[in-house]
Amino acid sequence: MVKDEWRNLGDEQLTNKLKALVVLLRRWHKDNFGDMENMIKKFEEDIKKIDDMVSAGSYDRTLKAKRKALVTCCAKWYARKKIHWKQMSQSQHARDMDKNTRYFHNLASTRRRNNIIDSLVINVRLVRNQAKIKVAITGFYKDLYRQKYTPMIGIHDGLVRQIDDKAAAALEVMPSPEEIREAVWD
Repeated sequence: MVKDEWRNLGDEQLTNKLKALVVLLRRWHKDNFGDMENMIKKFEEDIKKIDDMVSAGSYDRTLKAKRKALVTCCAKWYARKKIHWKQMSQSQHARDMDKNTRYFHNLASTRRRNNIIDSLVINVRLVRNQAKIKVAITGFYKDLYRQKYTPMIGIHDGLVRQIDDKAAAALEVMPSPEEIREAVWD
């Protein structure tokens, strides 16, 4: 596109050619990337609709393929958006407009979306409903850290008996050198 436009401008001055290219590139950028937020939002809504259909019980290969395609497209748009904001953060124009805060907010939002568990196998079934996944994870850790058996042992229950005087005296006697040598060499 740039090559064709450059050739079409012919013998124009370099500055005029560059100005014409800027207009052309801005229009191209707006047509292809101008509405990134709405594109991503649309993909996310379509994915959520499919997830709701799966949680309702209707699941087949076409839904699986459609969801996979939507997730791939959504990931590509997230990558484009990340590159766009990285480039914007490095440009003087963006620094003057103070859009860096939005760039970093978008990075954090992207990281949060990437860290979501979107499906989980529970009892040999694939679950995509976020509420069910949250309940399953919470229940797993509650069961993991719950004490299953609490022994009820007390000192007064007769389990600890008192030793006699002879055994108590034997515990307080200093060990002989032979006992020490035997313990060290054992």
